[in-house]
Amino acid sequence: MLTLNNISSPKGAHRNTKRIGRGQGSGQGTQAGKGHKGQKARAGGHVRTGFEGGALPLYMKLPKRGFSNAPFKTVYAEVNLMTIETKFDSGEVTREALIEKGVLKGIEKRLPIKILANGELSKSLTFVNIDKFSKSAEEAITKAGGSIKAQSN
Repeated sequence: MLTLNNISSPKGAHRNTKRIGRGQGSGQGTQAGKGHKGQKARAGGHVRTGFEGGALPLYMKLPKRGFSNAPFKTVYAEVNLMTIETKFDSGEVTREALIEKGVLKGIEKRLPIKILANGELSKSLTFVNIDKFSKSAEEAITKAGGSIKAQSN
């Protein structure tokens, strides 16, 4: 039986650390892998990413054009009809009900909800205050005898 007192790493999972600057016998003596002199051989002598020795860096030379809407896009918590079919028997499908049944977890609890038509729906359910529906999901809901109530602001 595997317990904490007899657990061990698999073979090859652990490698000894390379001990730099510990004499010639270590294979990393003298310059300790830093070459001869220069800024990068000094203590604290690192240069930032993209630095080209004072010359104009490539990222500053390249043209910056266009616009990306990615930072402003709306991300939805997507819920499939298949999930709703298994979790709900009858009644209303609301944000609170979805959270209570464990369909929405973590950050999804705060995101706007979109219902997708992945799966079949056989029960007549009422969807209240759901932000968005795919066209096929809307059709499947009405076909099953359900209804969609718009958000009341």
